[in-house]
Amino acid sequence: MLLKTVLLLALASQVLVLENGLLRKPPMGWLAWERFRCNIDCSEDPKNCISEQLFMEMADRLAQDGWRDLGYVYLNIDDCWIGGRDAKGNLVPDRKRFPHGIAFLADYAHSLGLKLGIYEDLGNFTCMGYPGTLDKVVQDAQTFAEWKVDMLKLDGCYSTPQERAEGYPKMAAALNATGRPIAFSCSWPAYEGGLPPKVNYTLLADICNLWRNPMTSRTPGGVLSVLDWFVTHQDVLQPIAGPGHWNDPDMLLIGNFGLSFEQARAQMALWTVLAAPLFMSTDLRTISAQNMDILQNPLMIKINQDPLGIQGRRILKEKSHIEVYLRPLASEASAIVFFSRRMDMPYHYHSSLARLNFSSSVVYEAQDVYTGDIISGLQDKTNFTVIINPSGVVMWYLYPIRKLEIPQQ
Repeated sequence: MLLKTVLLLALASQVLVLENGLLRKPPMGWLAWERFRCNIDCSEDPKNCISEQLFMEMADRLAQDGWRDLGYVYLNIDDCWIGGRDAKGNLVPDRKRFPHGIAFLADYAHSLGLKLGIYEDLGNFTCMGYPGTLDKVVQDAQTFAEWKVDMLKLDGCYSTPQERAEGYPKMAAALNATGRPIAFSCSWPAYEGGLPPKVNYTLLADICNLWRNPMTSRTPGGVLSVLDWFVTHQDVLQPIAGPGHWNDPDMLLIGNFGLSFEQARAQMALWTVLAAPLFMSTDLRTISAQNMDILQNPLMIKINQDPLGIQGRRILKEKSHIEVYLRPLASEASAIVFFSRRMDMPYHYHSSLARLNFSSSVVYEAQDVYTGDIISGLQDKTNFTVIINPSGVVMWYLYPIRKLEIPQQ
């Protein structure tokens, strides 16, 4: 019954198609949730509570510390900003923590060359118990547009499958009708198991710019479980991703307390090869130089933002617990990630481009994305060795430098 409802909604009217022309490349930015959660105690913890001050300080860091110029332009509010609704039913922020309102924050972000994102929930309540948007979809969409918001993340707590099947397309249409370009981040598939037939990815690509697939756990093991889920279902997920509509394995944990240095580099590389949105959720006021280097790697960002927008795939899983991921890029280039699930010692992985199905008629060059080292003269039969640290990666940007003359038989 649910699938029939979704299909009918997809076919009912062209107005349901988002058609906003946004996010032709995976979005990049910062969001509050992982690092600051629902900390609303501004008396006890004024520097770290969900407040106007916090978002202004993060906006300053995005603008002044090089993030914005690399593409990290979204400043996204998550749950716990809402104060309630006014007499007309309009959403209002918590007046103590956001004394100047959300429109003020949007103007501040825009003055710095940033974009502002906001959070709501399709149910009666948000996940943390604040007023949801279930019966006020059109009204709330108009409010967000009047505030000059640039992205909406719509969660799915306290909603039924039927309400989600009706509500997400309705919000897409409502955002479209405002006339303001508002990118739409949907959590819909995360509440339906993430897979067909409960999830219609064709419809999702029509109404959402990005969508959270599985429910995630914010630990090193959680990163691996998300990766495993994406790999297991890559035949379903990979074809639907592309410019304007992205699978979202959720935020980057880099810069917080759960990942080692190697695990942080691995998440950045793997999310990049998956053409994932890159949303940091760390304290940009205190982030270490080491973690900043990972997140601000220019070649990594160039690969993530590749204009073809093709999501990568795992192409090899070795008995040695080494995995190889490949993402095709523009100009016949490729991104290759050699990922170690080993926990013992650095591993010498021996291979060739022929094993990775590269052409025998081309000479390639590879640049190590993290070290910058160049490996020249790679042909399909050239043997190479990469040394991969436990739970870490080696990542290559591989590109052709010339074609070989193949003798005619």
